Parts: sequence; C-alpha cells; structure tokens
Amino acid sequence: MIEQEKKSYSKLVEDRTYFFIEILIVFIVTIFFLIPSFLVEFFIDNNSIFFAPLFFSTKALGILFGIPVSLLIVQKLGKFSTESPRFQSKVNLWIGHLKLFKISKSNVKFQLLFGLLLLFLIFIPVDFITSLLIPEVLDYQAVMLTSDPKGNYFLEDFQIFIISAIIIHISVAIIEESIARGLIAKRGAENLPIISAVLISSIYFGLGHFTYLLNPLSSNYPIWFPFIWFVETFGIGVILALFIIKKKWIFPVIFAHALNNIISAFSIWYCLQGFEFFYLTIFMYVPLLVISIILLVINFKRIKESIKTGFSMLGNISKDERKPKSLDVLITIMLDFVFACLIFLVGILII
Repeated sequence: MIEQEKKSYSKLVEDRTYFFIEILIVFIVTIFFLIPSFLVEFFIDNNSIFFAPLFFSTKALGILFGIPVSLLIVQKLGKFSTESPRFQSKVNLWIGHLKLFKISKSNVKFQLLFGLLLLFLIFIPVDFITSLLIPEVLDYQAVMLTSDPKGNYFLEDFQIFIISAIIIHISVAIIEESIARGLIAKRGAENLPIISAVLISSIYFGLGHFTYLLNPLSSNYPIWFPFIWFVETFGIGVILALFIIKKKWIFPVIFAHALNNIISAFSIWYCLQGFEFFYLTIFMYVPLLVISIILLVINFKRIKESIKTGFSMLGNISKDERKPKSLDVLITIMLDFVFACLIFLVGILII
C-alpha cells in the first residue's frame, strides 16, 4: 500500500514537471517575440503619452505570435520523453491554440453573448461589491498602478486617458488571457486533471495581482489589501479557466476582461479627480448592475446549466483515469500551488 502511494505521488510530480517544462520552453521562445516591447522601454521616454500604449500593444502582438510558434517548437522537440505516451499526442498544439481565436458566422453571436455574460455577471458585480465594501481598495489600486510609469496615463486629461486605456487594456486582456487561460489552463487540462489545470492557471493569474504587496507604497495600506486582489482575481480565474476548457473560445474572456479593465480604469481615474465612490455608484455602476440583472433573468436557464457543467467538470477528478486511486487531495492541491508559483516566477523573470 505504501509503495503504491509512493508511485502515485511520484506520478503527480512527474506529470506536473513535464507540464512545467513545456510552459518553460514556451516562455523562453516567446521572449524573442517580445523584443519590440523591450525596445519600447529602451527608446521611448517613460513619461511620454505613447510609452504605455506602445509597450503593451507590442507585447500583446509578441504573445499572439510567440505562443503558437513556441508550441510548434515544443511539438517538434518530441514532447520531451519517449517514455511518456501522453506527451506523444497527435494533437497539433499550435493549431489547437490558434483555434481558440476562431470566430465563425455560426458562433459569433454566442461568443459575444458569453462575453457579455462574463462581463455583467462576473466581472462587474465582483468589482462593485469589493469597492462598495472596501472603498479604500480603489485608492490602493490607484496608488499601485500610478507608481509605475506605465500607469502615468491615469494622470492625463480625459481624452488621452481614455484612448490610452482602451489600447492598454485590450492589450493586457490579450496578454493575460493568452497566457493564463489559452496556454496554462488549456494545455493543463490536456495534461492534468481539470481541477489541477484550473487551480494552476487561477493561482498564476491571482499572483500577478498579489505582487503589489512588494511595492514599498503598499506598506501604507492594510496588509490584507493585496490578498483581496488575489482572492478576487483567483475566483474570476477559476470561472474563466472552466469556460476556456469547456468552450475552447478565447474571444469572450478577452472581450469581458478588456471591457471590465477599461471600466475599472475609468473608476480609478474618476476617483483620482477627487470624486467619491458614491457618485460613481449612482452614475455608472447602478446602470451596469441593472443590465446585469436583466441578462441574468433572460439567460437564467443557460446560466444554471453552465454552473452545473462547471461543478461537473471539477468533480471529474474522481473519474479521471490519470488520478491514482490513493490520491491525497491535499497533497495534490499543495503540488498545484507549488508548480503555479514556479510558473509564475519563471514568467516574471522571462516575460
């Protein structure tokens, strides 16, 4: 029995190690496609109004081209080991990734609908509730974002701000969704139990927002503020990862993510002008929440089925043939957390 458990835990580590190596190769190859964004940092004055839009847009293009090329190289390398049949899959990795971006006449209205549902039923209510219960979080986010030269657009007049915000947050959504969901969640689900793929991608996504704890200015605020940002993004990450794994569509999550970031950016800009959150609630969030309620009522049956499907997908861990019978769930979660942190650290250093 003990020997069987050792083999089970060894298999858990082995699977995640192979997955980590694949992600590492993708990150290393993708860095060459990010050279234009590095050049922007080198040649453009970081106080220029063009700096942040150029940096994020060139980075988004680098990610869009870099990930599929990287996956092609991964496939050409032979999936690392002749002793691991799962890594000899006949699935065309780079084409599988590109198919996430496919929009056809038959599904465009459904992709747009799901994008709106994700925006109005997930992103906006979560942001509103967080800001309503802890209004200081908006101030914290404003200080964290403007402490970086890439956040200087918050300090510009409205016209420059809104143009910059649209370019930046569409680019940021493409970057984050392509990596966290399009790469980590999708490839994770093809190599690991779904719940592990969801956890690793969501922890990775949450850690990207938790690192503001390291900003010296963060010491001026309650230490749990970064944890709130982590929990919020982790929870949203779980839903988006399940959506990508189930639907194999990335446009809805990019669409919802980008629009939400633009709305959040406007909230921060608005508060930086000295307005209180109460007025923001009346003039912006109330109309948005009314739309959320209408969409909830109209699509209640579809939403109910989606929730059932999500729980069913997470529950499949007990039926997954790759799960050893003697699996200790706690150890699996700990391993997923460790490997998510490793992937995040490598991503921070390389990308």
